[in-house]
Amino acid sequence: MTGDGKLSAMLSLEQVRGFVIVAEEGNFRRAAERLQMTQPPLSRQIQKLERDIGVLLLDRTQRQVELTPAGAVFLAEARRLLALAEAAPSTARLVAAGRTGTVRIGFTATAGFGFLGRFLNQISRSLPEIELVLAEQVSAVQFDELSSGKLDLAFARPPFDRAEFDARQVHREPLVLAVPEGHRLDAPTPMPLHELEGERLLVYAPGPARYFAELMTRTLAGISYDPADRLTQVHTMLALVAAGRGLALVPDTASHLHPDGVRYRPLAGTHEPAELYAVWRRHPANPALRRVIDLLESWPDS
Repeated sequence: MTGDGKLSAMLSLEQVRGFVIVAEEGNFRRAAERLQMTQPPLSRQIQKLERDIGVLLLDRTQRQVELTPAGAVFLAEARRLLALAEAAPSTARLVAAGRTGTVRIGFTATAGFGFLGRFLNQISRSLPEIELVLAEQVSAVQFDELSSGKLDLAFARPPFDRAEFDARQVHREPLVLAVPEGHRLDAPTPMPLHELEGERLLVYAPGPARYFAELMTRTLAGISYDPADRLTQVHTMLALVAAGRGLALVPDTASHLHPDGVRYRPLAGTHEPAELYAVWRRHPANPALRRVIDLLESWPDS
């Protein structure tokens, strides 16, 4: 049996429909009447179909027609092909209207613990016919894949090219300090930053984790600390905090993670928050994405 692509290229829908009707009627005369045509051209049509496929589909007798084993298999495929052909126009109209389709979404790891889950649930409730394909990626990779067309929508950290992309801020949150349980800074009260003087702090890799690397530098301006283990992912950083490798400044949503031996402490005073943006290419061609963006733009700030 040939694959769908070869089948549709080799055969006409007229041939396939004729075969299905003959199989259902078990008789060429009744099938021809149902198709509102004469019997000879229908017989020639089925013969050509068998030559094109290279197998006998029907056992013919004077009174009736029966399917061969190959014909029985082909009948199921033929019905599926006809159903697809009949559904294609309405499906195309739904896709063009954005009522169905696929939206490929990238997101950072910490986005998955806060805003993202709530918004995905809202999409599923409001736009149930739209399929969502998710990919967890650092922000820099998301922007590359937006540019190449591999992603439709990114939930990522700035900076990004505002000439190439449209964006909406969807979340802001404070940084908190992750400390090993029992550390001298393990306390429930907000911590003044000067208490980090001389402490060993895990830091963010300035390439793939550029946003948090720069945010940490601005937050700790004037504080002298011992930098250690340049890292990219927050959950890796927390694992190393648990292992006693150092302390870490992480976004507050990271506190949804509860690795053994890690405590979270708020920072005293007012500090620059971590920001999360929804980012997409200007003038998107995907109608389903346009509907997701419309939903996003009515979403309350958080």
